[in-house]
Amino acid sequence: QLQLVESGGGLVQPGGSLTLSCAASGFTLEYYAIGWFRQAPGKEREGVACIHGTGGGTDYADSVSGRFTISRDNAKNTVSLQMNSLKPEDTAVYYCNANYYGMDYWGKGSLVTVSS
Repeated sequence: QLQLVESGGGLVQPGGSLTLSCAASGFTLEYYAIGWFRQAPGKEREGVACIHGTGGGTDYADSVSGRFTISRDNAKNTVSLQMNSLKPEDTAVYYCNANYYGMDYWGKGSLVTVSS
């Protein structure tokens, strides 16, 4: 059974921090490129951050560069997105995607709300 589950979303004040986690079961994330995407109300889905497959690096959208960090914990078979200095415009449902040579898995999403 192949599954991705996001967790860690919630309500946070502007300037605060939150960490999302993407956990896999049934396959090993180490070999997959992992992307975090988000979709805000009335907006198109956009890529936020990506960590590439084995031996690969990371990429970030300009809007989050310097504030967000994507990382792997292979022992736990998870990928995290550390989000700092959050802004109201970061409010969105965040989705985890795992991709390996055309095989593509999505989580159900986790809502992040940045509001005072």
